[in-house]
Amino acid sequence: MDKALNAAGDPKTIETIGVIGAGTMGHGIAQIAAASGYRVILHDLDLDSLSRGVKAIERNLAKGIQLGKLTEADCDAALQRIRGTTHLEEMATANLIIEAAPERLELKQLLLREVELLVSQPFIFATNTSSLSVSEIARVSNQPQNVVGMHFFNPVHLMRLLEIVVGKFTSGETLASVMEVGRRMRKEPIIVQDVPGFASSRLGVALGLEAMRMVEQGVASIKDIDTAMELGYNHPMGPLRLSDLVGLDVRLNIAEYLYGKLGSETFRPPELLRRMVNQGKLGKKTGEGFYIWNGEQEDVRHAHSSLRA
Repeated sequence: MDKALNAAGDPKTIETIGVIGAGTMGHGIAQIAAASGYRVILHDLDLDSLSRGVKAIERNLAKGIQLGKLTEADCDAALQRIRGTTHLEEMATANLIIEAAPERLELKQLLLREVELLVSQPFIFATNTSSLSVSEIARVSNQPQNVVGMHFFNPVHLMRLLEIVVGKFTSGETLASVMEVGRRMRKEPIIVQDVPGFASSRLGVALGLEAMRMVEQGVASIKDIDTAMELGYNHPMGPLRLSDLVGLDVRLNIAEYLYGKLGSETFRPPELLRRMVNQGKLGKKTGEGFYIWNGEQEDVRHAHSSLRA
């Protein structure tokens, strides 16, 4: 990381940002990129997924108008900057491509190889991975110095943190470029080394898994465990509610990866988590996790106090 920092040069000019994946993270990244004045190409495999992503952006922007944070002109301008597509070759004009695909190393490597074949001009490839090695992703690249981690947080349009992960091959110019993009998006960038879980996921997953073990052991109710962290440590939300928002399947994948890489019992997935994922209780996106979700809000009256093993 020090080498990249010390070698930092002038950032590349970024005018068009490609986003691969229109899901929860992808459409959020596309929204803030467009709102920050960038032209955006939003890609997904099928029209239904793409349409859901664009509609989510429209809802977020409409809520911004209701709250007085945005004008109708702001929203219209942002939407006009977004072009949706199911054809990956349309990424050819992007200076920065951010992938927000599922947390599978082989998939992210495949996407990197594909876009390198399709894009002839120099570009930066940023992965939104929350735990996978940026250096391992970059190993399949012809230009590994242009590969970097840009880990955004959900909901992207509200969360200020941007975790920039410097891989083994990442150049100073690439780092400077994504730092500038992050600041233009009104994010607060932090720079971390490419180690399993980086900084945020390693801490956040450890807390979330321990909270799940406390549920298994009957230490306290789900709501009371969350309240302990919200009021006792001033966390904006408790670890179980946050896990529901992130997705319990995502939590499980990251925990398994960190346990395999670090070998620490801290990251061994609790049986409760495995059982809930097997039952399809993935959190907000399926309507049920540690809480029963009704639209945008969790129903605390029906929090699952009976999830103990």
